[in-house]
Amino acid sequence: MKKSMKFGIVAAIAAMVAAPLVPSAATAAPTAAAAAAGTAAATKSGPTSIAYVEVNNDQLANVGRYTLSGGANAFDVAIIFAANINWNGSKAVLVNNDKVQATLDNAATQIKPLQAKGIKVSLSVLGNHQGAGIANFPTQAAASDFASQIAATVSKYGLDGVDLDDEYSDYGANGTPQPNQQSIGWLITALRAQMPGKLISFYDIGPASSSLSSSSSTVGSKLDYAWNPYYGTYSAPSIPGLGKDRLSAAAVDIQNTSQSTAVSLAQRTKADGYGVFMTYNLPGGDKSAYVSALTQKLYGQAATYR
Repeated sequence: MKKSMKFGIVAAIAAMVAAPLVPSAATAAPTAAAAAAGTAAATKSGPTSIAYVEVNNDQLANVGRYTLSGGANAFDVAIIFAANINWNGSKAVLVNNDKVQATLDNAATQIKPLQAKGIKVSLSVLGNHQGAGIANFPTQAAASDFASQIAATVSKYGLDGVDLDDEYSDYGANGTPQPNQQSIGWLITALRAQMPGKLISFYDIGPASSSLSSSSSTVGSKLDYAWNPYYGTYSAPSIPGLGKDRLSAAAVDIQNTSQSTAVSLAQRTKADGYGVFMTYNLPGGDKSAYVSALTQKLYGQAATYR
């Protein structure tokens, strides 16, 4: 798979409290005009809606153009996909490609307008085929060092959190260690300590997934959200300490999951009471027919593109 794209994976890998910033009964913040006029904020009731954006190809700001008929945001969390975990010969370092860096540098047009609407913005981080990843920190100090790099980036660019993704690391390359059971727990614990009040989400895949599934609920409870990574399927992560109100069993690739399948997954999400609905690959341009089909099931409201 290309590191800039995530496609469905044939074989699934075996399937922590800060108060989450986005409630499972998601609401939209008032616009500046509404706030100035003293009018009530538009609201919606239903799962928190996640939108990953491949910023190598598309604009993050597009997330904010989808609005429900009642005035609320169609999406609650926008995730910049993705920064990389590189190996510098002695430790893991956080690196942004030119498109990710451009998105961060252009926060005034790409990030702040979303936040002004009440949409949270997180940065996804994942491996880069160099042997460094979230599952093989050899010591707690090494995990804390990388957490500090993430926290500094979140602070510098005014982001709302981080999304952790255990893909493309090629553990063992460049003499790096193999994954261990403690690494992901060390990282999440350090992130929560260094970023109180910020979102920490987990794309439930890779060795880190296996470690979390058997970890202490104390670790899992420090996460805000986790979701199924296999697009077009429905299977909730199993992480002690993380309830179904913080999980997405559904995984939808907007550009590759058929609308009928996506609608079925939205319907099941609402019926089963899961508190999160994860979508990936929101493209540029108007996809309101597809998005609206989902929001009708999730919130009972159509979506428009503005």
